[in-house]
Amino acid sequence: MDAPLADTLAWLVDIPSPTGQEDEICRRISERLGSLPQQRVRDSLVVGRPSGRPLVVLAGHTDTVPPQGQGPARIENGRLYGLGASDMKAGLAVMIHLLEDPEVASGPYDVVGVFYAAEEGPHEHNQLRDVLAAADWLSGADCAIVLEPTDGEIQYGCNGVINATVRFLGRAAHSARPWWGENAITKAGEWLARLHRVEPRSHVIDGLEYRRTVAVTRAEGGIANNIVPAEFTVNVNMRFTPDTTVEEAVAELREMCAGADEFEVTDTAPAGAVAVDHPLLSRLEESSGAPRAAKQGWTDVARFTEIGVPAVNYGPGEAAQAHQANESVDLRLVSQVHANLRRLLTS
Repeated sequence: MDAPLADTLAWLVDIPSPTGQEDEICRRISERLGSLPQQRVRDSLVVGRPSGRPLVVLAGHTDTVPPQGQGPARIENGRLYGLGASDMKAGLAVMIHLLEDPEVASGPYDVVGVFYAAEEGPHEHNQLRDVLAAADWLSGADCAIVLEPTDGEIQYGCNGVINATVRFLGRAAHSARPWWGENAITKAGEWLARLHRVEPRSHVIDGLEYRRTVAVTRAEGGIANNIVPAEFTVNVNMRFTPDTTVEEAVAELREMCAGADEFEVTDTAPAGAVAVDHPLLSRLEESSGAPRAAKQGWTDVARFTEIGVPAVNYGPGEAAQAHQANESVDLRLVSQVHANLRRLLTS
């Protein structure tokens, strides 16, 4: 790996940017790319402008999860260690070097970088939505490449997400006389057992396998050891496949939760469309030799495809390293992804 690319990654890792504290990294990236046209949107940054050539958007989030005692960036045995190394400052380093490259600038595409904040926090606070609204010309892009950690795979589409609050209601009573009440927690037992037996359901789209999953992720009930609980509340999380709309997924989840007393959807995010036939993305696959895969999970590919921009996940980070206390990235993979994207954007 070229030393400057490793140096850029170390520089980014050493700028603290947990969710909600992205102002400094946004300002530092802006200063570094100061010779290029820019648009600041809150704590996010758009670098570059269209000139009439086909427009390719490179996108990456600047925030990390909270620190877990990590020190400054360090390199050992070909890996760079530090908070955000894989998720996703390796992708940001690749973006910066491509935007600085004069051969990319003079190539056949207008290449624009979108550095956005608050991806690791709640879905509704993700600033990519604000960026796409403020720089609405991005909706005319030919395609977008989101440099999330993919282990060097080209991962198409992404699952959608639903979170729903499900409640079972009973009647409080003294635990010595439970027949005077109705236990909301045990009332939910049969329903929980059925949900426990729900297996992931496979959907094959353009030869790629996506899985619909349903899981209880939080549960709360009871107020004291000697009171029969009058209410039991759980959060149900569904990940639905790209051939399913939000409305269809909500209807399916509502039916699965029909045994509950209350059902309330609290959060939704659409799935990302699968763009395996897009010419430029197909050429990336062919020229790089990178494996093709389905994205099992949600990424901001969904936000781009929602506004009509074909998009794909392709980045140098390693998914298994994301959010780890000893997070690291293979520098050879960073160099490989950079070289593959540079070849695509200059040919």
